[in-house]
Amino acid sequence: MSVDAKYKTSATASGGGRDGKTALSDGTLELQLVVPKELGGPGGDGANPEKLFALGYSACFLGALRVGATQLKTKVPDGSTVDATVGIGPRSEGGFGITAALDVYLPGMSEADAQKLVEVTHDICPYSNAIKASVEVDFTIRT
Repeated sequence: MSVDAKYKTSATASGGGRDGKTALSDGTLELQLVVPKELGGPGGDGANPEKLFALGYSACFLGALRVGATQLKTKVPDGSTVDATVGIGPRSEGGFGITAALDVYLPGMSEADAQKLVEVTHDICPYSNAIKASVEVDFTIRT
C-alpha cells in the first residue's frame, strides 16, 4: 500500500515520553504530558497519547463523514458529532494495545442511512484505516 501524502506535520516528545512534553515543530501547539493514575502515574492536568488519539480520531471521522456523504449523495446533518473513547491496556498476546469506540450522532437521519454512512466512512477515515488490522472499533450510532 502506498500513500501520496498531501500534508505532513511533525512533533517532538521530550522528557519521559508519557510524562514530558510534546510540541509541534511549527510551534503552534505544545502540551505537557502526564501519566494517568490508572497507569501508575500522578494523574492530574495534562495530556497523554490516548487523549491526543481521541481528539484526532473524533475530528478525522467527522470530516470523513462528509466525504462519505458525498459518495452516498446525501448530507451530514447539521449538529452531527463524533465522540471518540480511546483506552489502553495490556494485550493477551503481550505488550500493550488500544481500544477505540466511536459514538456517532447524526440527528434526523434514518437509522438505515446512518448505518450505511458510518460503514462507508469507516473505509474512508485515515484513522480507521490506520488501526483496522489491530483494533476493533465499537460503534454507537444515534439519530
